[in-house]
Amino acid sequence: MDTKTTLVRAALTLIEEEGEAHFSTRAVCDIAKVTAPTLYHHFHSADGLLSAAIAEAFEQFLSTKRLAIQSPDPVTALIEGWDNYVGFAAARPRLYAAMMARFLSGADLPAAREGQAMLRHRIAQIEAAGRLAVTPEAAVQVVWASVNSAAMLFLSATLQPGVGMGTPDPAIVARLRDAAVQAICTSVSPE
Repeated sequence: MDTKTTLVRAALTLIEEEGEAHFSTRAVCDIAKVTAPTLYHHFHSADGLLSAAIAEAFEQFLSTKRLAIQSPDPVTALIEGWDNYVGFAAARPRLYAAMMARFLSGADLPAAREGQAMLRHRIAQIEAAGRLAVTPEAAVQVVWASVNSAAMLFLSATLQPGVGMGTPDPAIVARLRDAAVQAICTSVSPE
């Protein structure tokens, strides 16, 4: 593995274990077993490394999504993608929080754009099948809001345990997903 990849992996490890708030070049260098000048040679700044790590995290997320979506039925595929999204946030809450913070700050993240394009494509497939009950834009908004709401339940439980939200009930998460699907589709199963 080359030094640049080692540094990105070390940064991802640090974010997953400690969160973005505890991100430091010193800690990354310790994990990667390199010196600070090596890090700056490859990334020029801590933010450069953090940006590369978040971009890699989005690539990893997109890879899991591509593998998770198996069904040829567009509604079932939408559900598979929704479950994958929430599963990623639940399994990697600190990394997901850092990813969303970077995304919401307007960072240019090609894999995030591709993920959104995948959602829009899935909605277009549902519309082409005659199964969309709302406009495509409204459907995208409902799916985006519901999946991020479910993800936030896992983030709150993990990153803010003192708030008292508790571990999300899988049945409640599934109901949130199902309500979103029912809100946008004329029928859930193929006709």
